[in-house]
Amino acid sequence: MHSLKTMAAAAGVASLVLQPGLAQAAESASQWPTRTITIVVTYPPGGGADLMARLIAPGLGRELGQSVIVENRPGAGGQIGAAYVAKAAPDGYTLMVDASSYAVNPSLYPRLPYDPGKAFKAIGVLARYPNVLVATSAFPASNVKDVLAMAKQKPGSIAFASSGNGSAQHLSGVLFEQRAGVDLLHVPYKGGGPAMTDVIAGQVPLFFANVASSLQHIKAGKLKPLAVTSHTRTAALPTVPTMQEAGVAGYEVYEWNAAFLPAATPEPIVAKLSDALQKVMNSPEIRQRVTELGGEVVAAPPAEAARYIDTQTKLWGKVIKDGNVKPE
Repeated sequence: MHSLKTMAAAAGVASLVLQPGLAQAAESASQWPTRTITIVVTYPPGGGADLMARLIAPGLGRELGQSVIVENRPGAGGQIGAAYVAKAAPDGYTLMVDASSYAVNPSLYPRLPYDPGKAFKAIGVLARYPNVLVATSAFPASNVKDVLAMAKQKPGSIAFASSGNGSAQHLSGVLFEQRAGVDLLHVPYKGGGPAMTDVIAGQVPLFFANVASSLQHIKAGKLKPLAVTSHTRTAALPTVPTMQEAGVAGYEVYEWNAAFLPAATPEPIVAKLSDALQKVMNSPEIRQRVTELGGEVVAAPPAEAARYIDTQTKLWGKVIKDGNVKPE
């Protein structure tokens, strides 16, 4: 990639006028960072995005030689935090860690307070986590084949819980319906915690749960794991089949976290942050922690991250359109 000085020199006579400002920008980028960096998390403390941000913050601080703090700006499915970062100075001192809702919101909400195609620059997909279809312990189905048979016998009668309309759990269920050719009953809750509580209590039989948050309940026998939504089995639940192994062809779903900067951030700063992220995500301690939570480190650099996010945006756009999914 050409440096700012190289581009200015290639501009010929005009470089005589532009050179001082360009040289100053290049010098600023080379010295960056000189103060505290803030990671804005678009969700409340305790969630997956918050966990990832707090996992990477200390390592980023060591790599960059500055303090890195985490600031939660939750609300509206990630829109509030994203709008804040979109308007932040593009100087590398404000970055965003978001969830897979980033790829959902453009199709779910008719109007966003930012242009998702122009406001941000992805600097890395950090990790991704499969969901797991769990059933309450008393539910008669012991595998996905049983669920499909029951659903086809009584369309619209078998309920699944979610943390709300358009949530990752809801869309996992919608894609399941579309791929398997069945009709389930969606029961939305205001958050994953209340949904999990009612499923464990037997109020709703099924839940496309996050592996990390459901693992303790599965091990305690309070929930039956029927299938994971990843392409391959997860190390956290090695005996549980994938959805495709269970007979639902073409089904693959992940919740993921990615890091973004305001779109106008200079490329030298983007490169520095991306390199630091790669090192942090590939460290043994981070890899071990993500694996323990049932996920896998992706550590995708900017170009690869942009392609992945674009693919996810198209996938969920079609699922939302075909399923006529509306926000609450």
